[in-house]
Amino acid sequence: MKKDIISIVKKEYQKLTSKNLSNNYISNYILPIIDYIINTNENKFIISGSQGVGKSTLSKLIKKVIEKTSLQQVMLLSIDDYYLSKKSRYQLSNQVHPLLLTRGVPGTHDIKKLKEHIQQFNKKQFPILTPTFNKLKDDISKKTTTFNKADILILEGWCCGAKPIAKNYLHKNLNKIEKIFDKNFKWRNFYNLKLKKEYQTIFNVFDKTIYLQPPSFEFVLKWRYAQEKNNAKKIKTKNFMNKNATKTFILHYEKLTKWMMKNMPVNADMLIKVDKNQKIKKIIY
Repeated sequence: MKKDIISIVKKEYQKLTSKNLSNNYISNYILPIIDYIINTNENKFIISGSQGVGKSTLSKLIKKVIEKTSLQQVMLLSIDDYYLSKKSRYQLSNQVHPLLLTRGVPGTHDIKKLKEHIQQFNKKQFPILTPTFNKLKDDISKKTTTFNKADILILEGWCCGAKPIAKNYLHKNLNKIEKIFDKNFKWRNFYNLKLKKEYQTIFNVFDKTIYLQPPSFEFVLKWRYAQEKNNAKKIKTKNFMNKNATKTFILHYEKLTKWMMKNMPVNADMLIKVDKNQKIKKIIY
């Protein structure tokens, strides 16, 4: 049976990434995560981690393998698909702070819609139609995803499970956009308040949090830029962020990402340590 599951993991991973995993790696680092999800009495999981760390690929792989090896169906949601439209963020940037035009921080998601879909899952009110966000166009797509049945709910995303940032760290300038464009802390105070209130009401309904920890923040730029190029390659477009644009983009995420790297190892139910090559090197329960 284990050999069969390893074979399925290998095939599904190859489909997702065009790369191969060894039997030993799958046995030591992928199957324990799947076992953790399907062998607990809980049914709602957060999979969290920095940009490019591999959480989306891992989440998709888990969904595929669970559905192929058990009778359970997985409703996989990405918080990225709940970003506000470009128009809504433009209005928010005018009303609150110009930096809110850039998607990413708490306050730039449609939390109300996400909450509705989680409640529908809890009440088994299927079908559930969920949104899709086009990152290359930086706007909501016309495409939707339909879930007709689900036994397990997984929410994946970079800020999922994050705790509010302590004031002394929040007001410390880590980069140029904080120092130059948020001198009065209005942007930071806004997204941290959103994280403290609306986002916690979402995160708190989940039973377990799985956190993928990168070795350091320096790898986030490298991984995020590679992700940008790969996404563009898939749909055969040259319209994607260059390295400098990507670097500026992730500055919006830097503070909360680093805060999570400090705090999530203590708060997560499962900690997955990832090396510089985006490979899992250790799992801590």
